[in-house]
Amino acid sequence: MSRVLLIEDNPNDARLFQRLLRAEGYEVETAGSGAQGLPRAKSGEFDVVLTDLHLGGPKWQEGQDLVAQLHSAEPHLPVILMTGSHTANVAIDAIKLGAFDYFSKPVDIFDPVFRADLAEMVDNAITSKRLMEEVKLQAETGPEDRTTGDRIVGKSRAMQDVYKEIGRVAATPATVLIRGETGTGKELVARAIYTYSQRHRQPFVVVNCAAIPEHLLESELFGHEHGAFTGASARRLGRFEQANGGTIFLDEIGDMATKLQQKLLRVLQENIIERVGGQEPIPVDVRVLAATHRNLELAIEEGQFRQDLYFRLNVAVISLPPLRERQEDVPELVKYFLQRHGSELGAVNPAITPEALRELQQHSWPGNVRELRNVIRKALLLARGYVIERETACEALDQMRPPRPDAQQPFAAHVASVLKSAQRGERENVLADLMEVVERELFSQAIRRAGGDQTKASRWLGVSRPTMRDKLIRFGVHPVRTSKTD
Repeated sequence: MSRVLLIEDNPNDARLFQRLLRAEGYEVETAGSGAQGLPRAKSGEFDVVLTDLHLGGPKWQEGQDLVAQLHSAEPHLPVILMTGSHTANVAIDAIKLGAFDYFSKPVDIFDPVFRADLAEMVDNAITSKRLMEEVKLQAETGPEDRTTGDRIVGKSRAMQDVYKEIGRVAATPATVLIRGETGTGKELVARAIYTYSQRHRQPFVVVNCAAIPEHLLESELFGHEHGAFTGASARRLGRFEQANGGTIFLDEIGDMATKLQQKLLRVLQENIIERVGGQEPIPVDVRVLAATHRNLELAIEEGQFRQDLYFRLNVAVISLPPLRERQEDVPELVKYFLQRHGSELGAVNPAITPEALRELQQHSWPGNVRELRNVIRKALLLARGYVIERETACEALDQMRPPRPDAQQPFAAHVASVLKSAQRGERENVLADLMEVVERELFSQAIRRAGGDQTKASRWLGVSRPTMRDKLIRFGVHPVRTSKTD
């Protein structure tokens, strides 16, 4: 039987809610204050906490502060808030503090609709707790992606928060926006949400919006009719129709053209699509998960992303931390990749020396987990006897850095060289590497020619001033103002 901790300082309300919850089949224990409830909640005996927002006593015992303390001590324990305020700010603040859900008082406790709603809310909270624990366990002991065998790895507090959010949103039908730098594992998070959702037996379809040319992406997403364009020799179902009943993951949605953004917004609003060249609306039932490494707020400011679509996607957000902000996870990730790639390369008991591991922990990892994975694979190829020593780790890091083009080498030749390296299996993600090389040089030269004037340089490049500032910070370029420009 599921156990509920009810924290309520009004004895009459406590008695009524206790009776209601017991009638719904829950075991209920009550506490009359935050001071009484907090240690009971920390005991690990409860599946959900139901607490009033305004409790008598010192400020730290008030509902909001109590939620913050509970969330810090027991991140997997869902908290449902009862509040006398009906304002949006209260709801937003409650969720930010870590509350699972809330409802406003006063309520008619004998109303069958309210009773059903409360029971559903408590059931969803308990399901969320179970899913959060399952996701955490999978991250520690087993594969996260049951198709590829890849899994999310990390026990840092930052990753604990990610696991909590996966469990929380997986139990809902909400659209989810996954944010994070390139290489942080956004697709793995999307697959985990799908795996633990009610749609896990239905299709999971992945579309990389940045990898498909704009003129083909519309047909890829929505399909086309026979004769819709040159080469359309037959009707073709798009990815949304293929995902019907299941989940679609739109990776790098920040790179989608604004024309397609409008069509995607219609899908989210009305659950219908139209094939290219067709006029018949086609109903679809698809859960949308989206991911981006871009700053969407800046993209909106620059007119490159629709604000209304942003609000539709921003229903639930999971932000993945860059690897440099969870360096304590590097040893566990190294161990995991040693096992994965050791098996792939036929290595028996691959290992790494403490000195080599310290070298990896000191690296800033601009390419995040993907870069670490590639470095470990490269190091295993270079290692003698499949033991990675410090010199081997340093060599692998050097070889995996994005190469800068030789000043005397045409850029086309540099591209050919990088692609040949990829063909030999020595590197991956070459598009991102090359784009970083180009952007670094472009922004560095522009700010130098503008004499350190960021406004002028951003105007030349056709980007916003915040974008110019962010790029200079990312590339470590420190502009110096001069009185003259070239």
